Amino acid sequence: MDQPAPHPYRDGLPPAPPGPPEGEQHPLLRATEVPFLTGLAQGPIPALALAVALLALGAPAGLALAGGLAATAAGAVLLGLGRYFAALGAAERYAAEKRREEEETHLYPERERWEVAAVLHRYGLRGDILARAVEAIAADRRRWVDFMMRFELDLIEPQPAHAGREAAVLALGALLGGALVLLPLALWPALGWGGPVLAAALVMGGAGFLLGRAEGQVPAGGAVRSLALGAAAALAGLALAGFAP
Repeated sequence: MDQPAPHPYRDGLPPAPPGPPEGEQHPLLRATEVPFLTGLAQGPIPALALAVALLALGAPAGLALAGGLAATAAGAVLLGLGRYFAALGAAERYAAEKRREEEETHLYPERERWEVAAVLHRYGLRGDILARAVEAIAADRRRWVDFMMRFELDLIEPQPAHAGREAAVLALGALLGGALVLLPLALWPALGWGGPVLAAALVMGGAGFLLGRAEGQVPAGGAVRSLALGAAAALAGLALAGFAP
């Protein structure tokens, strides 16, 4: 049976030494988990602000519910399209920078080698070791360009193919978050604007906690940040009601 060809970037690399029995425990950001939790944590903001404002002005719960649902839908579309266009823009920028680096390795190879050396120098390489490392990197133009993109420009290649799915999942999370915050208006309208505020604290705080943990941050910090956004939205709604004629 034919043996698979060695990976060109791992040729000559010795086997990895033993490590932790459970493997390296880095946060794994699933393609759908983080966008969904982001939508759940941020989606209720428009609905909460509008519902609080309408209820504080004395509007019936049904009107506040309808307005909140409309604001939720609009906010979900805005979040989803914003994520989609941001991903496409990042991919376009990466492609443009990569073309520029490819051209510069052809037009100014000595200057580009010096830039590789400057990067490696910051990591402590000196003398012959530095020279050999520069030549090894520059010997493969693809590896050379990839090195410059990552360590000179600090750019990681985006995945635009996932942009549509991430945008849809983000919008779905925003729709669900807004609907959950508005649920007290449909079930317990007598609670007034306190119902959406309490629901927002539970939904946004819980989503922020899970989002912080999924991204390898301090979960409590994620919850506090989400709660701060919810408090700002509620205060904005009250402020709008106070300025209304």
